[in-house]
Amino acid sequence: MKILVTGANGFIGKHMCLALNRKEYQVFEYDLNSTPEELNTYIEEADFIIHLAGINRPLTKEEFYDGNTNFTKKLVDLVKEHKKNTPIIMSSSIQAELDNDYGKSKKMGEDYLFVSNLPVYIYRLSNVFGKWCRPNYNSACATFCYNIAHDLPIEIRDRSYVVHFNYVKDIVNEFMGIIEQKTHKGSPQILKVEPTYDCSLGKLADLLYYFKGEIESERHLPLLHNDFEIKLFITMCDYMTSNDYSYNYAPDARGYFEEIYKNEKYGQISVNMAYPGITKGGHYHTYKKEIFYTVKGECEIKQRDIKTNDIVLDKVTGDNPNPINIRVGYTHQITNIGKTNSYTIMWISEIYNPDTHDTYREDV
Repeated sequence: MKILVTGANGFIGKHMCLALNRKEYQVFEYDLNSTPEELNTYIEEADFIIHLAGINRPLTKEEFYDGNTNFTKKLVDLVKEHKKNTPIIMSSSIQAELDNDYGKSKKMGEDYLFVSNLPVYIYRLSNVFGKWCRPNYNSACATFCYNIAHDLPIEIRDRSYVVHFNYVKDIVNEFMGIIEQKTHKGSPQILKVEPTYDCSLGKLADLLYYFKGEIESERHLPLLHNDFEIKLFITMCDYMTSNDYSYNYAPDARGYFEEIYKNEKYGQISVNMAYPGITKGGHYHTYKKEIFYTVKGECEIKQRDIKTNDIVLDKVTGDNPNPINIRVGYTHQITNIGKTNSYTIMWISEIYNPDTHDTYREDV
């Protein structure tokens, strides 16, 4: 299928084109640097149109109508000139319900599509957030993320003001679902992308400051309570730099042990690298849980029940990784039995605390 994406270099457009290319669709990318001739050719060949182009920060109000209303009309007219019935997805805005020039220009574009007799799907999007959103432009979320990540001030006029949010990946998934339908009859009604998240500006800022603090701490990973917080944290990470992460890295003659993430609720994730022939461990826990997952190299994991002396022996390899549960009350060790360095991801159910370590030395 050949798909035209208008506004291809924009925030949503970049995500959309990436998803379409992964599915190996032929994508025609139209944006400000494209020519009218290219647009005409694309429309002549396209089997589907995703209309994301629009104006939201113009120099004059007339640009609203030129970029939002007139360009939409131009798309429809070109489709009809080529005597096609091309399905169109249009990204509109919840501001189409408001009495301002941006909203009115979007509403007029919607209306023209609805009377075109083409199969159309018009989505009124809420405030969209996610990776690659431009800060200090027209997104409070992107601006807050960037400024907080870079220790710049943010301005909140009303902390209680509630904003409706859509996550960019949810939008892409919704549009992809429409494209992949067997038939395209369009929708006579305004559509919206679910889920929509409601969050006050004050809560948004508080979450982002909390995320930044946790990222820069030795824990790195905050407590996340719902889908919105997970998506917001992923977004915030995109505005942070690698210098904001300080890992606990402990090399020695045996290899190294690197703590990657710590979380008070979900525990700790570390990476253990061992040179060939090296054995690490020789201790047991009475209540803490661990999982070892060798992703490269070849290892032997040996566990002994400290009461019965029963032995559990597992040989694992990165070519066929298999998670190994470390049993409570079993002293255990891991040995690199291969000829190259081994790498094992280790999860433990709680952060190591020297005062309450629950780690007791005993040879296997």
